[in-house]
Amino acid sequence: MTSHLPAAVLWDMDGTIIDTEPLWMGAEEALVTGHGGTWTDADSLALVGSDLLEAAAYIRDKGRIPMTPAQIVEHMIGEVLRGLGDGISWQPGVAELLAELRGLGVPSALVTMSYRVLADAVVAQLPPGTFEAVVVGDEVTNGKPHPEPYLTAAHRLGVDPAGCVVIEDSPRGAAAGLAAGARVLSVPNAVAAEPEPGLIVVDSLAGVRAADLLALFDDYRLDPV
Repeated sequence: MTSHLPAAVLWDMDGTIIDTEPLWMGAEEALVTGHGGTWTDADSLALVGSDLLEAAAYIRDKGRIPMTPAQIVEHMIGEVLRGLGDGISWQPGVAELLAELRGLGVPSALVTMSYRVLADAVVAQLPPGTFEAVVVGDEVTNGKPHPEPYLTAAHRLGVDPAGCVVIEDSPRGAAAGLAAGARVLSVPNAVAAEPEPGLIVVDSLAGVRAADLLALFDDYRLDPV
């Protein structure tokens, strides 16, 4: 066991910090069925954690929708923003862990495939200084599962990714964190990642403290199972 702290914590947003996955899934289904197509839960789950333009191309093809991917993304973001207007549903333990990290001087970055307008709406609901960097999907060349988003966040914070803990809910996001060289703490929401070296899975962040973030990986290495 060890009580040392990570160099930084790099947070996914949708499904990890806030429970927006139902908003995305509802908007996807409404758009496709509104154009006479068929949309299933499996379609929604296939897009969790995706780059938005890639997801939009899938939606367009699935529903034969006469819109460009960029237009679909704009529509989807508008729908999710309207949903957030009814109130943000924070995931358990997130606010407490973010506050503790801030108090300890451990920097946090938000790393999301959502676009700037959505990320800004969420960050505005948190105490100033909660995130020292924000990396969004419309400001990177390669989305998750490519490592670029997490490498960009670590670079902006001036830290080595190997010293960071990524907190993610989706397999795509977890893959991006691992590819960047970070440890990944997966908190499943709609789709679960499978444990592997460098990636551990917990049911919730409720009760997880800053000192636990690296110790959890030590426990995993010591586990004889």
